[in-house]
Amino acid sequence: MFQRRAHQMSRIVREEGVRQLGARALRNAAKRLGADEDVFPVRLEDVRNADISHRKPTTVPPIPQDGSLTVNWVSTPPAPGSGGHTTMFRLIQHLESLGHTCRLYLYDVYGSRAADHEPVIRASYPGFRGQVLDVTTGMADAHAVFATAWMTAYPAFNDPCAGKRFYLVQDYEPWFYPVGGLSTLADNTYRMGFHGFTAGRYLAEKLRADVGMPADWFDFGCDADRYHLKENSRRDGVVFYARRLAPRRAIEIGLLALEIFAERHPDINIHTYGEKIGQLGPRHADHGLVTPDQLNDIYNRCYAGLTLSMTNVSLVPHEMLAAGCLPVVNDAPHNRVVLDNDHVRYAPATPHDLARELSDVVTTPDFAQLAHTASASVSSRSWDAAGHELDKVLRRELQV
Repeated sequence: MFQRRAHQMSRIVREEGVRQLGARALRNAAKRLGADEDVFPVRLEDVRNADISHRKPTTVPPIPQDGSLTVNWVSTPPAPGSGGHTTMFRLIQHLESLGHTCRLYLYDVYGSRAADHEPVIRASYPGFRGQVLDVTTGMADAHAVFATAWMTAYPAFNDPCAGKRFYLVQDYEPWFYPVGGLSTLADNTYRMGFHGFTAGRYLAEKLRADVGMPADWFDFGCDADRYHLKENSRRDGVVFYARRLAPRRAIEIGLLALEIFAERHPDINIHTYGEKIGQLGPRHADHGLVTPDQLNDIYNRCYAGLTLSMTNVSLVPHEMLAAGCLPVVNDAPHNRVVLDNDHVRYAPATPHDLARELSDVVTTPDFAQLAHTASASVSSRSWDAAGHELDKVLRRELQV
């Protein structure tokens, strides 16, 4: 740990100067005293260097006779439990299974090196075979270069390496912030001339309509090996995906809905996971961050799962369905278009409406049969289909 912090400090001094190191120290001290100021999510130098009105000519190296491609992926360091990173690695590993080479270039505004993150990446995604590198040292030429979050689009745009630029868009990230500088910087990345590959049809249609960005999309898969119906499960609860650190998951509305629901159903257990939120009552289990296997057990104990998404839908509803747990989702076009499943329950995003929908699920007659039908509705969803779609898009756009 000491060696890692030393590398971080030396790198900050080298890239930003002693004053910036002092400023960071002051910010960290302020945080310990209760202030809430985060490190800026993108390097200002990267924003300053990105003149998005002037596009560089696209150069693509010759493609080998066997059709194998080299793809650079620019990513923030994977965080525990991050669905976005999990989806990215599923796509990467599918390309690798087809004989393509993938390199991971990390973009870390906190000053850590790629070598610091590599052990966690290897342990969390053991199927990944590619190199783990640092994007700030420059990228090698590739046939394709993928940005994977708005802040990573800036180094992908600026880097002089060869390769057609693509953008893995898993959410509409300007909506992550109040209208202002950060939302604008995120929105600007959709005007960099990249080709989008989006999680679900809604985002592709929105990007085409709003900014004229060319985009293809893939259907959400479902990891049926991990999320599945367990025979003879005894259901006695509901579950809520609670993420205080992700405002788009609307934890405030969800907790109020659970409070109203609990008053009507004091005999039903309430489970929360995602992060620790504190006790809500005597029948509440505060699981925090859990493994997929633990999560599957929780889903199999629950009739319904409350999962709110004010932007693009998460992976959670399909995983709940696979375990026979019916998702209760806020009613919105971006959720209906992407989920497209008759077993998802929709309600207006008010605490009372969501509580009523949860209540309707837990009082459903013959729930065991409904759970089997719901699980079967996603059994054919595979992440292989998303990987095949990506391979098809790459071959079309690179004219392989």
